[in-house]
Amino acid sequence: MTASSNADGALVKIQTCTYSDSQKWTFTGGTVKVFGNKCLDVKDGSTADGTNLQIWTCSANNANQQFFYTGDNRLAWTNKGKCVDLTAGNTASGTQLKSYACTDHNKNQIWNTGYNAIDLPATSQKNQYGTNKCGTTSSQTSKCQTVWLNTIGDTEAEQVAWCTKSGRGTRTIPNGALKGVHFVKTPNYVQVTGVGDFTKLNILKGDEGGELDNRGADGRGNPAGGLVFGNTFGNGTQYHEWTSFISDTEFCFRACTGADATVNCNHIYDVMGCAWNMPASYKSGVFENCDANNDLPMGVYGTSTWYQGVKPTPTAHPAAASSNCHSLPTISVSPVKREVHIRGRHGSHVAFPGATAF
Repeated sequence: MTASSNADGALVKIQTCTYSDSQKWTFTGGTVKVFGNKCLDVKDGSTADGTNLQIWTCSANNANQQFFYTGDNRLAWTNKGKCVDLTAGNTASGTQLKSYACTDHNKNQIWNTGYNAIDLPATSQKNQYGTNKCGTTSSQTSKCQTVWLNTIGDTEAEQVAWCTKSGRGTRTIPNGALKGVHFVKTPNYVQVTGVGDFTKLNILKGDEGGELDNRGADGRGNPAGGLVFGNTFGNGTQYHEWTSFISDTEFCFRACTGADATVNCNHIYDVMGCAWNMPASYKSGVFENCDANNDLPMGVYGTSTWYQGVKPTPTAHPAAASSNCHSLPTISVSPVKREVHIRGRHGSHVAFPGATAF
């Protein structure tokens, strides 16, 4: 989202992301702010479909400036049944944003927040255990909570990032800890699954694991402030929807993009583990990168959705077909490459209140 200027009444449009002040929005207390004191505003408070969105000086309890996020990441005008809408899905620079009736999973109404991958804040959530500004050195005592997910290569709130690449400010995965890794890129997500000895990552022997995700029980993420980036869908892309499980011997991690991200990265099945949530290869001794189709959404069977705890428990979906697989002999720690050109995103997101949006 881009404010045309910092004057009251300036229209809100989309433009190529440049990280300028006119594109730096924050979502705080139900208002979407830019330039520090201007708020996203519905012109004249009109509830008619197609009403222009503008900015106006923020004022307390102004109903025209109150917004919230729906479960599928639509930005909705509070108590009005209207959502911020990219008219006709036109992604051309200069397309004006308007309000239209909210409709479920409408791709023209889904907006994400994000950070510039090379200019991260120290923390992205209150009371965060670690940091997102991780530097360029590696340390086995690092509290970095920013993950980079790329091709091979009961304390959940205090989890930190471990990488196979040194130089991101994280802890590095000890050589030999990974016994098998399977990476796939699908049209809508990246996923890495595998097996190993994760007691070397301070997981207790016999620990059956738990789920980490971008939302958590309180909307701050689990761990709070955990951020996920990658280069698969464009250099420095932030993944706003992600889910991960790890035990002492098995792990899986999926990071989703696009309008169906909340469906493909659902995280309500927190006791079902890797094989049920992310059917894939978990073979020891195999290290490979593959292309793949999307798996069927976890928990969805035809027109029905199964909910955790309901008996009987359905079987997992079969893993989707994969192709173009390339094998590696093993995975070990190596330096990260620094030639990254950052591509921005637009919008804002409930899981990161107070975050800067581009």
